[in-house]
Amino acid sequence: MADPTNSEIAAAFDELGDLYELDGAIIHRVVAYRNAAKVTRDASVSVAQLTREGRVTELPGIGATLETKLVALVETGAIPQAERLRAKFPAGLLEMTRLPGLGPKRARRLYEELGIDSLEALETAARQQRIRDLRGFGARAEENFLAAIARATADAEARGGNGSGRFVLDRALAIAEPLLELLRAHPTSHQVELAGSARRWGESVKDLDIIATADDPRALAEALAASDLVESTAGLGDNGARVRTHSGMGVDLKVVAPDQFGNVLQHFTGSKEHNVALREAAVKAGLHVSEYGILDDASGETLRCATEQEVYAKLGYAYIEPELRENRGELQAARLDGGSGLPELITEADVKGDLHSHTTASDGKNEIEQMAEAAQALGYEYLAITDHSASHGFGDDVSPQQLEAQIERIHAANAAFPGIELLAGSEVNILPDGSLDYPDELLARLDWVIASVHSSFSLGEAAMTERVIAAIDHPSVDAIGHLTGRKIEARPPYALDVTRVIEAAARTGTMLEINGAPDRRDLNDVHARAAAQAGVLILVDSDAHRTRTLASSRRYGIATARRAWLTAAQVANTRSWKEFAPLRKRVRAGG
Repeated sequence: MADPTNSEIAAAFDELGDLYELDGAIIHRVVAYRNAAKVTRDASVSVAQLTREGRVTELPGIGATLETKLVALVETGAIPQAERLRAKFPAGLLEMTRLPGLGPKRARRLYEELGIDSLEALETAARQQRIRDLRGFGARAEENFLAAIARATADAEARGGNGSGRFVLDRALAIAEPLLELLRAHPTSHQVELAGSARRWGESVKDLDIIATADDPRALAEALAASDLVESTAGLGDNGARVRTHSGMGVDLKVVAPDQFGNVLQHFTGSKEHNVALREAAVKAGLHVSEYGILDDASGETLRCATEQEVYAKLGYAYIEPELRENRGELQAARLDGGSGLPELITEADVKGDLHSHTTASDGKNEIEQMAEAAQALGYEYLAITDHSASHGFGDDVSPQQLEAQIERIHAANAAFPGIELLAGSEVNILPDGSLDYPDELLARLDWVIASVHSSFSLGEAAMTERVIAAIDHPSVDAIGHLTGRKIEARPPYALDVTRVIEAAARTGTMLEINGAPDRRDLNDVHARAAAQAGVLILVDSDAHRTRTLASSRRYGIATARRAWLTAAQVANTRSWKEFAPLRKRVRAGG
C-alpha cells in the first residue's frame, strides 16, 4: 500500500475535525485537528515518511495523540476514531457541514430536528420553506442555503469535482522558494526564475512554472525530481521535468538555452491576455512572437533574446513589470514611439507606517510594546493599534470603559517609544444599519478609526452599499478596511456597488484600504486602481495579528498595489508621520 500523500492526510484530519464537531466534542479537540490539517497540507516534506521515521512530532502542533492517528493511517489506511464517528452520521451530513454559512453544529440541528441528511435534502427543505420556522434560522437562511448550494454546484462543475486546485499566493510561494533555492544552488545552473501568475503576484496559483539555464539541463531536471520536496514525477527529459510536491502543487521546470531565456521567461510569465495583445500588435509590424523568439517576416530571421528587456525593446516597448502584464493598457503606456509612460510603481521600501494592527486586547498574539518594537525594526514612523471593537474580537460584553483603558495603555506605550508614533485606534464594526458599535464621543477620542464589515454578509447589494456609505459619512471614520469581505479561494465578496462606495470615499476624504493579509488582498487590484483614479487615498495595511505579519502581509499588500498601477504618492502611508497626520478626517475637520 502506497503511503498517503500530505493532501490525503490533511483531508483525513479535516474530516476528523468535522466529525468530532458533529459529535459535540470540545472545541479544543476540533481546532487541534484543523490545525494539524493545515500543518500537514503546508509541509514541504512527506508527513507519512516523517511518521515512519518517528519524527512527525517535529512538525508544529503534532503531538503524541496525533502521532498515534498518523501511525494508524500510514500503516492501515484508516484512522479508527474516524471510522467509528463516520458510522454515526449519514455521509451526506458531513458534506453539509462544508457549506458556507452552515457548519457542523447547525447541520446537526437540521438533521436531528428535521431529518435533513444531505445537500439534496437541504435544498428540498429550503424550497419547501420547512427550515424558516426552526429557531435561529428563518427565511433568510433558506435563501442563503439555496444560493450556497447553487454556487457549490457551479464551482464543482467548473473544476470537474476535483477541488479548486488553486493555492493562495503565499502558500504557493512557500512551496516555490525552497525549490528555487535548490535549483539555484545546483552546480550546473546559471539562471533560475519563477514565471506564471506567481511571478505576476496573482491572488492564487494553480501550478508553478520555473525557467532555467544550465550547463547540463538533464542533471538539473534530475536534481529536481530527486528532491525530498517532490512527491512524484510525471515527466523527466533532457530539457526539464514535471513534478508534484508533497503539498499537491504541480511544478513544470523548463531548461532553455541562455540566448532564449528572455523569450521563454516572457512567454510563460504571461498573462494570456497580455501575450495575445502583444502578438497581435507585433503582427501589424511584420513580426511573430513566441517562446522560441521573434520572427521577422521580411528577413525570415528569428531573434532570440537573453533578457525580457530585449524582447520588449525589439517589439517597441519599454520594459513592463510582471505585475502589470494583464492587458489593462500597459502596452499602450509602454510604447517607445509615444506611449503615455508606465507608472513608477510603489515598493515595500516606500511604506512608512501601518494603520491596521491587532494585539492581545482582541485576537492578536502580541502586546502593544512588542508590536511597536516590530514596527520600529521595519523603519516605520507610526503604527495604529486597531483592536476589534465591542461586537467582534473583544467579546460582546466589552464596555466602552474597556476601550478607554486600552487608549490609556496605547498612550503610555507611545511615551515609552519616542522613535515611533503609536495611534490609539479601533477596527470598528459597521453594523447592518450602517451605525458603529461605539458611541460617537468615544470614537472622537481615538487617534484613528478604521471601520469594517464583519457580519451579515448576505445583505443585498443596495442595503450593503448604504451600510458602508453610512460609515464613510461618519466624521470619525478615517478609513474602510477590507472593503468587500472576500477570502481568496474561500469566500466570495459580498454584494456591493463599489463604484458608489468609491464616489462616497472621494467625496468625504475617507481612505480605502488594501488589506495585505494574503487571503484577503482587499481592495483587489481593479478596485484599488479605480479608487486611486477617483482621487481616493489608498492605504496598504498588514492587518497584523502578530509581529511577524507586519512585514509578511505588507509584501502582499504592496503586490496588489503594484498590480493596481499605484505609485507611492497614491498610497497615504508612504508619507512621513508629519505629512500623514493632517490627512486624517478628524484633523481636517478640526477635531
